[in-house]
Amino acid sequence: MALADVAATEALGARLAPLLRAGDVVTLSGGLGAGKTSFARGVLAALGLEEEAPSPTFAIVQPYAPPEVRLPVLHIDLYRLDDPREMDELGIDEALADSALLVEWPERAGAGHWPDALALTLHATPDGARRLTWTAPAAWEARWPSR
Repeated sequence: MALADVAATEALGARLAPLLRAGDVVTLSGGLGAGKTSFARGVLAALGLEEEAPSPTFAIVQPYAPPEVRLPVLHIDLYRLDDPREMDELGIDEALADSALLVEWPERAGAGHWPDALALTLHATPDGARRLTWTAPAAWEARWPSR
């Protein structure tokens, strides 16, 4: 799927927001500047966040909860993790009972960490646009388009 600019990337994130449920994981892969945070900002804005969501690069985990958003969400950036074993210290998996997760740099958690995640990958194109590809497991097939 082609995304012309940041606004299109955020708009696609906004389209995902009403599909999210507690226990969902959406992984966002791609290089630096590929649009992962822009996509997450679109999701969070559509969930009711009034201010622009900061990148969680330094905090690693940025929680959002009602009434700020309609569904508890953890926006996570694993870029600074050096070892997948550090995941245990973050307590992320415990939050799945009542929150959705938006995870940037999911590969830093170790291979196969969230096998039921909607796995989105963003690629920057030479013209400054973005290209989105995805893998939707069975839990997402009825919610996320297959094409």
